[in-house]
Amino acid sequence: MAKAEDIVELLSPVVADLGLELLGVEFRQSGHSALLRLYIDAPGRAVGIEDCERVSREVSAVLDVEDPISSHYTLEVSSPGIDRPLFTLEQVARHIGEQARFSLNLPIEGRRRLQGRIIAVDAGEVELEVEETRWKLPFSNVERARLVPDLEALGLVPGKAEPAPGPRRRRPGTGRKQTR
Repeated sequence: MAKAEDIVELLSPVVADLGLELLGVEFRQSGHSALLRLYIDAPGRAVGIEDCERVSREVSAVLDVEDPISSHYTLEVSSPGIDRPLFTLEQVARHIGEQARFSLNLPIEGRRRLQGRIIAVDAGEVELEVEETRWKLPFSNVERARLVPDLEALGLVPGKAEPAPGPRRRRPGTGRKQTR
Protein backbone atom coordinates (compact mmCIF):
# COMPACT_ATOMS: atom_id res chain seq x y z
CA MET A 1 0.00 0.00 0.00
CA ALA A 2 2.84 2.39 0.76
CA LYS A 3 4.17 1.97 -2.81
CA ALA A 4 0.78 2.96 -4.26
CA GLU A 5 0.59 6.00 -1.98
CA ASP A 6 4.10 7.09 -3.02
CA ILE A 7 3.15 6.73 -6.67
CA VAL A 8 -0.04 8.76 -6.19
CA GLU A 9 1.98 11.52 -4.53
CA LEU A 10 4.49 11.48 -7.39
CA LEU A 11 1.97 11.39 -10.26
CA SER A 12 -0.98 13.49 -9.01
CA PRO A 13 0.62 16.82 -10.05
CA VAL A 14 1.45 15.44 -13.51
CA VAL A 15 -2.15 14.32 -14.07
CA ALA A 16 -3.52 17.60 -12.62
CA ASP A 17 -1.37 19.57 -15.11
CA LEU A 18 -3.34 17.80 -17.86
CA GLY A 19 -6.63 19.06 -16.37
CA LEU A 20 -7.52 15.64 -14.96
CA GLU A 21 -7.72 14.04 -11.52
CA LEU A 22 -5.77 10.99 -10.42
CA LEU A 23 -8.36 9.09 -8.37
CA GLY A 24 -6.00 6.39 -7.23
CA VAL A 25 -3.54 3.68 -8.13
CA GLU A 26 -3.55 -0.10 -7.98
CA PHE A 27 -0.09 -1.62 -7.70
CA ARG A 28 0.19 -5.39 -7.83
CA GLN A 29 3.53 -7.17 -7.65
CA SER A 30 3.66 -10.69 -9.07
CA GLY A 31 7.04 -12.41 -9.14
CA HIS A 32 9.49 -10.37 -11.21
CA SER A 33 6.86 -8.10 -12.78
CA ALA A 34 4.11 -5.78 -11.63
CA LEU A 35 0.95 -4.06 -12.79
CA LEU A 36 0.51 -0.35 -12.22
CA ARG A 37 -3.06 0.79 -12.96
CA LEU A 38 -3.97 4.47 -12.70
CA TYR A 39 -7.61 5.59 -12.48
CA ILE A 40 -8.23 9.08 -13.83
CA ASP A 41 -11.27 11.31 -13.91
CA ALA A 42 -12.20 14.35 -15.96
CA PRO A 43 -14.25 16.85 -13.95
CA GLY A 44 -17.59 17.54 -15.62
CA ARG A 45 -17.19 15.09 -18.48
CA ALA A 46 -16.44 11.49 -19.37
CA VAL A 47 -12.85 10.29 -19.64
CA GLY A 48 -11.91 9.54 -23.24
CA ILE A 49 -9.25 7.30 -24.71
CA GLU A 50 -7.30 10.43 -25.68
CA ASP A 51 -7.14 11.37 -21.98
CA CYS A 52 -5.76 7.94 -21.12
CA GLU A 53 -3.18 8.17 -23.90
CA ARG A 54 -2.00 11.65 -22.81
CA VAL A 55 -1.71 10.57 -19.19
CA SER A 56 0.13 7.40 -20.18
CA ARG A 57 2.72 9.37 -22.20
CA GLU A 58 3.33 11.99 -19.48
CA VAL A 59 3.36 9.51 -16.61
CA SER A 60 5.70 7.12 -18.45
CA ALA A 61 8.25 9.91 -18.82
CA VAL A 62 8.09 10.73 -15.09
CA LEU A 63 8.30 7.06 -14.10
CA ASP A 64 11.34 6.58 -16.36
CA VAL A 65 13.15 9.46 -14.67
CA GLU A 66 12.07 8.86 -11.05
CA ASP A 67 12.14 5.03 -11.31
CA PRO A 68 9.92 4.27 -8.25
CA ILE A 69 9.35 0.65 -9.37
CA SER A 70 12.45 -1.53 -9.42
CA SER A 71 10.93 -4.49 -11.31
CA HIS A 72 9.48 -4.76 -14.79
CA TYR A 73 5.92 -3.41 -14.82
CA THR A 74 2.95 -2.83 -17.10
CA LEU A 75 1.31 0.59 -16.99
CA GLU A 76 -2.44 0.87 -17.52
CA VAL A 77 -4.41 4.11 -17.44
CA SER A 78 -8.16 3.72 -17.02
CA SER A 79 -11.36 5.66 -16.53
CA PRO A 80 -13.17 4.81 -13.29
CA GLY A 81 -16.06 3.11 -15.11
CA ILE A 82 -19.58 2.71 -13.77
CA ASP A 83 -18.39 0.68 -10.77
CA ARG A 84 -16.00 3.47 -9.78
CA PRO A 85 -13.32 2.55 -7.24
CA LEU A 86 -13.18 4.79 -4.16
CA PHE A 87 -9.64 5.34 -2.92
CA THR A 88 -10.08 8.10 -0.34
CA LEU A 89 -12.57 9.13 2.31
CA GLU A 90 -13.21 12.32 0.33
CA GLN A 91 -14.19 10.25 -2.71
CA VAL A 92 -16.58 8.18 -0.57
CA ALA A 93 -18.13 11.41 0.76
CA ARG A 94 -18.91 12.53 -2.82
CA HIS A 95 -21.19 9.49 -3.16
CA ILE A 96 -23.32 9.68 -0.01
CA GLY A 97 -26.70 8.12 -0.74
CA GLU A 98 -25.31 5.69 -3.31
CA GLN A 99 -24.71 1.94 -3.05
CA ALA A 100 -21.14 0.73 -2.54
CA ARG A 101 -19.24 -2.50 -1.87
CA PHE A 102 -16.49 -2.56 0.77
CA SER A 103 -13.84 -5.22 1.35
CA LEU A 104 -12.17 -4.97 4.74
CA ASN A 105 -8.66 -5.88 5.85
CA LEU A 106 -9.95 -7.18 9.20
CA PRO A 107 -13.47 -8.51 9.75
CA ILE A 108 -16.08 -6.56 11.70
CA GLU A 109 -18.59 -8.82 13.44
CA GLY A 110 -17.32 -11.70 11.32
CA ARG A 111 -17.77 -9.93 7.98
CA ARG A 112 -15.06 -8.81 5.57
CA ARG A 113 -17.40 -7.78 2.73
CA LEU A 114 -20.30 -5.38 3.02
CA GLN A 115 -22.57 -3.82 0.43
CA GLY A 116 -25.01 -1.06 1.23
CA ARG A 117 -25.95 2.60 0.98
CA ILE A 118 -23.39 5.18 2.08
CA ILE A 119 -25.09 7.18 4.86
CA ALA A 120 -22.32 9.46 6.12
CA VAL A 121 -18.59 10.06 6.32
CA ASP A 122 -17.23 11.44 9.58
CA ALA A 123 -14.03 11.31 11.63
CA GLY A 124 -12.30 8.73 9.45
CA GLU A 125 -15.32 6.41 9.32
CA VAL A 126 -17.89 5.47 6.71
CA GLU A 127 -21.41 4.85 7.92
CA LEU A 128 -23.10 2.26 5.74
CA GLU A 129 -26.65 0.93 5.79
CA VAL A 130 -26.74 -2.78 5.01
CA GLU A 131 -30.12 -4.51 5.06
CA GLU A 132 -31.59 -1.92 7.46
CA THR A 133 -28.60 -2.21 9.83
CA ARG A 134 -26.07 0.60 10.18
CA TRP A 135 -22.36 -0.19 10.19
CA LYS A 136 -19.45 2.12 11.01
CA LEU A 137 -16.36 1.21 9.05
CA PRO A 138 -13.01 2.78 9.94
CA PHE A 139 -11.65 3.81 6.54
CA SER A 140 -8.20 2.66 7.66
CA ASN A 141 -9.65 -0.89 7.64
CA VAL A 142 -11.01 -0.63 4.08
CA GLU A 143 -8.99 -2.69 1.64
CA ARG A 144 -11.14 -1.89 -1.41
CA ALA A 145 -14.29 0.12 -2.08
CA ARG A 146 -16.35 0.43 -5.27
CA LEU A 147 -19.66 1.96 -6.20
CA VAL A 148 -22.42 -0.45 -7.15
CA PRO A 149 -23.99 1.00 -10.29
CA ASP A 150 -27.75 1.38 -10.52
CA LEU A 151 -28.09 -0.40 -13.85
CA GLU A 152 -31.80 0.36 -14.10
CA ALA A 153 -31.23 4.11 -13.65
CA LEU A 154 -28.47 3.95 -16.27
CA GLY A 155 -30.87 2.30 -18.71
CA LEU A 156 -28.75 -0.85 -18.88
CA VAL A 157 -31.39 -3.27 -17.59
CA PRO A 158 -33.42 -4.73 -20.43
CA GLY A 159 -37.15 -4.09 -20.33
CA LYS A 160 -39.61 -6.76 -19.39
CA ALA A 161 -39.41 -9.73 -21.68
CA GLU A 162 -42.10 -10.03 -24.31
CA PRO A 163 -44.60 -12.73 -23.46
CA ALA A 164 -44.02 -15.96 -25.31
CA PRO A 165 -46.34 -16.44 -28.26
CA GLY A 166 -49.39 -18.55 -27.51
CA PRO A 167 -49.76 -22.13 -28.66
CA ARG A 168 -50.34 -22.78 -32.34
CA ARG A 169 -53.94 -23.47 -33.22
CA ARG A 170 -55.37 -25.57 -35.98
CA ARG A 171 -58.21 -24.33 -38.05
CA PRO A 172 -60.97 -26.89 -37.90
CA GLY A 173 -61.00 -29.24 -40.83
CA THR A 174 -57.73 -28.14 -42.51
CA GLY A 175 -55.16 -30.25 -40.69
CA ARG A 176 -52.60 -27.48 -41.25
CA LYS A 177 -50.90 -25.54 -38.52
CA GLN A 178 -51.51 -21.86 -38.47
CA THR A 179 -49.77 -19.27 -36.31
CA ARG A 180 -51.45 -16.25 -34.84
